[in-house]
Amino acid sequence: MASQELFKKIVDMMVELKDTSELMLDLAYSSILLNSKELAEEVQALEEHVDKLHTDFELLVLSAGIPSEESKNFLGLIRIGVVTENIADAAAQIAEVVLREIKPHPVLALAIEQAEETVVRVQVSKMSSLIGKTLREAQVHEETGMWVLVVRRGGKWVRPSPDLRIHAGDVLIASGYAEGEEDLKKLASPENYSST
Repeated sequence: MASQELFKKIVDMMVELKDTSELMLDLAYSSILLNSKELAEEVQALEEHVDKLHTDFELLVLSAGIPSEESKNFLGLIRIGVVTENIADAAAQIAEVVLREIKPHPVLALAIEQAEETVVRVQVSKMSSLIGKTLREAQVHEETGMWVLVVRRGGKWVRPSPDLRIHAGDVLIASGYAEGEEDLKKLASPENYSST
């Protein structure tokens, strides 16, 4: 039987695959509804991440040294990995519509035009008051009217939770009313907005 440590690593990778493919769908649909190239670009970057993660996942499962009587159970894991990659590919195709600037259906175009929401991508600078605070403590929505959709930290995309601590260099991708965009930028990198 595979060691507990190896089994835990396989489970962790499978959870990351599942969570990332779900996040991609959320971002892809939002990119269409908000006509946001920024979100569509994040989906494309995530798709490359999922491709690599899926390959690493399959190699890990295949190299686990599983006895033949247990191999059917692990075959199911590989199939789940394939399905999550298919979901990620579908999300990338949805986002591609925005990146290729394909004209949406007239009804969708009207909805986009009348939408008061926007999406912003901001990097948290070393001068930000957000550093070290959890999303709950930072009260980004209360301060700016913007909802954090995802946090990109290095090569990882993290779904926001109230207890997620904000670090310098994090990229916050948020949506909300257009009036809140400048407020979020000021919170994330105040040095760019200091009075002269």
